[in-house]
Amino acid sequence: MSKIMCTSYLSGVLILAWMSTMTAAQNSGSHNYADALSKCLMFFEGQRSGKLPPSQRITWRKDSGLKDGSDVGIDLVGGYYDAGDNVKFNFPMAFTTTMLSWSVLEFGQLMGSELPHALEAIRWGSDYLLKSTSVPDSVVGVVGDPNGDHTCWERPEDMTTPRTTYVVNKEKPGSEVAAETAAALAASSMVFKDSDKFYSASLLNRSIQVFEFADKYRGSYNDSIGEGACPFYCDFSGYKDELLWGAAWLYKATKIPQYWDYVKNNIQFLGPTVVRNINGILVASLTGDVTEFGWDSKHAGINILVSQWVMTDPNNANPFIPKADQLVCSILPQSPAQKSVTYSPGGLLFKPGGSNLQHSTSLSFLLMAYAGYMKASNKVIDCGNNFVVTPASLVNFTKGQVDYILGSNPLGMSYMVGYGKKFPQKIHHRGSVNPSMENHLQQMQCHEGDLYFKSNDPNPNILVGAIVGGPAEDDTFEDSRSNVQQSEPTTYINAPFVGVLANFLKG
Repeated sequence: MSKIMCTSYLSGVLILAWMSTMTAAQNSGSHNYADALSKCLMFFEGQRSGKLPPSQRITWRKDSGLKDGSDVGIDLVGGYYDAGDNVKFNFPMAFTTTMLSWSVLEFGQLMGSELPHALEAIRWGSDYLLKSTSVPDSVVGVVGDPNGDHTCWERPEDMTTPRTTYVVNKEKPGSEVAAETAAALAASSMVFKDSDKFYSASLLNRSIQVFEFADKYRGSYNDSIGEGACPFYCDFSGYKDELLWGAAWLYKATKIPQYWDYVKNNIQFLGPTVVRNINGILVASLTGDVTEFGWDSKHAGINILVSQWVMTDPNNANPFIPKADQLVCSILPQSPAQKSVTYSPGGLLFKPGGSNLQHSTSLSFLLMAYAGYMKASNKVIDCGNNFVVTPASLVNFTKGQVDYILGSNPLGMSYMVGYGKKFPQKIHHRGSVNPSMENHLQQMQCHEGDLYFKSNDPNPNILVGAIVGGPAEDDTFEDSRSNVQQSEPTTYINAPFVGVLANFLKG
């Protein structure tokens, strides 16, 4: 999600960055992708809210948020904390569930013994989303007062700040959070279609109902729940992309023509401009409908998802395939096309804004999925000047991004906690920083954790598998809890990485 790159950006710099990526990967030796996948999935257990199961592997985490939803008379126990705080933001949580589901649908057959853990991670999210949509024409947007929560550095097990429930409904709509929830429910219904038919049907039926609500009562949750959404997870791209995203997933899950017609008839209304908040400044991206993908903007994801069933269909290929191809050409360093990303000297993909690794993991997932669709259709992409992209070249590019994240970079630093010999020790995460209940049973009040936050010691609790925001654009990394953009992990960084890692398990 970035502003347009200057047209004078030197192609030579991009090629050097590409070469740096390849050199770093070659010099590092191979990575243990199976171990990385296992840890990547374990991270989600550290983000759990609610009553933890006996199978919980990150044992320093304990039960939390057991009264969530009591202020509105709904059982909202469960779900995930999005990052290093103790708030349940349903918008990014639903996107996380969608991406975990897409990862399994594309690459689950490669996950081996990790597949049950992936299914468990999805179900933890989808169970909660069912609860969040249990009242007709109503969707929960947030649980927990974000402003109150961010004033305290306390463990999730100790929360003393208000657990306010923010809801969108007919009078106060929130089409983006509702439609993303519909997408998550539809995607997860496909995951459980063979293993739990009743549960799958429940997810799909709820998805249909929630999408109808999102489309019928249109409006942004920015306006409806105000401080519950902004400035934390304001929707800057508008809600039309989520409506199309939800419809596309419902078509994939049901094959009902009305959903495909919805996508085709409305894709033209996705504007070419996406507005993002970059460090407090609103920035417009004129290629937003092609190159943007993440919890806020689904533009590029729609084109890649739809491409699976229109790649060999000339009547329906436009505009999806051309835009998917444009995404690819805007990313690869050697491509002569205008770029939507920059690269660090070590070869890491960058877009403006914080938590940069969300861009590397999410775009890598799209390229990996598209490579599979291209291979199945014997397709290549011509980016101009005789630069042709094959499925293999997309896989190789993605491997460079993966290996950088796992340690093939100038610092030799793995940005996945617990993977490799060198990884971040002072991540911005309340549960990881404060002493665990096993070592400090007494409840900690709002500011009792400040002492641990300011400490120079490594975090006492290792949040295995957490991928942090990542290095700066010059490949430097400040291992500091205060540097939130670099040191805070999020569920939506890890979720697409699950699928990307699984792809490399095939040898």
